[in-house]
Amino acid sequence: MILCCGESLIDMLPRQATTGENAFAPHAGGAVFNTAIALGRLGAPVAMFTGLATDFFGDLLAETLESSKVSTQYVHRADAPCTVAFVKLVDGHATYAFYDENTAGRMLSTDALPDLADDVNALFFGGISLVVEPCGATYEALMTREAANRVTMIDPNIRPGFIKDEAAYRARIDRMMCMADIVKLSDEDLAWLMGGEDIDANAAQVLAMGPKLVCITRGKDGASGYTANGRVDVSATAVTVVDTVGAGDTFNAGVLASLEEAGVLSKEGVANLSDEVIANALSLGARSAAITVSRAGANPPWTHEL
Repeated sequence: MILCCGESLIDMLPRQATTGENAFAPHAGGAVFNTAIALGRLGAPVAMFTGLATDFFGDLLAETLESSKVSTQYVHRADAPCTVAFVKLVDGHATYAFYDENTAGRMLSTDALPDLADDVNALFFGGISLVVEPCGATYEALMTREAANRVTMIDPNIRPGFIKDEAAYRARIDRMMCMADIVKLSDEDLAWLMGGEDIDANAAQVLAMGPKLVCITRGKDGASGYTANGRVDVSATAVTVVDTVGAGDTFNAGVLASLEEAGVLSKEGVANLSDEVIANALSLGARSAAITVSRAGANPPWTHEL
C-alpha cells in the first residue's frame, strides 16, 4: 500500500454563475490529496495520512477519498477549520491564495503520527504541508522514521508565494530529498531549488543527494527520469489544455502506480530500476496527467479512461 502524507483542502475554483456573475465553486483538492485520488483511480492500493476538519468540508474530503478507493484509516480528524485555497487561472495556469491559519491540516502534530501496518510499502510526501508548522515537522518526522525501511517519494510542488521562511523551507526540502528514494520536480521547481536553467546539471545535483530516481517534468516537452545509469525520456501526450490544476499530482500517481504494478516498489527494487521500468512509469504519469489537464480542475483519470 502507498501512503500519501500531506494536505487535503478545498480548492475554490473560478466559475461563472448562471446569472453571468463571476463565482467560486468548492472542490476537494490539495497536491497530496490529488495524488492519493489519482492512485486510487489507477487501481493502486492507497491510503492517506492527513489532518481533516470535522465540518462539512472535512466530510466532503473524506467522502471524496473513499469514492476514489483511498483508505481513510490513517486520517486524523480534528475540530478545526479546513484549509481553503482560492485559485486564479491565467491562460489555464493556476496560481493560489491559501487560507490556512489554525486549520485541521496545518495543526497536525507529531502526537498524531500513526503506527503503520506491514502492508505499507511506500510513502509519498509533498505540497504546502511541508512549508508551515507544526504539520511540516510532523511529515518530516514520519519520513525520518520510515525512510530506512520503506520507499519514500517527495514532490515539493513549490508555491513561492506561500513560503514565509525560505531558508527554513529550503533546509527541510534538502533534508527530505536526501532521505527520499524518488524525487519528482517540475522544471520550474528544479530551477527554483537549484538555480540556473541547465536541467541535466541540476538533476545531477539532486541525484547526488541520494535519491535512486529523479523525475523531471517539462510540461508539453515531456518528462525525464535520471538514475546513476543515465537518463530516460518520454514525450508528453498532446491534448487541448483546459487548466493545469493537478497535473503534476497525477503524474506522481502514475509513476508510483506503475512501479507498484511492476513489483519494484521496494528499497531493493527502486535501487535497481531498468530503463524499461522507468520509461513505463514516466509514460503512465504523462498519459494520466494529459487527461487531467484536458478537463477542468483536478479530476484524475480512472484506469478505463487510459
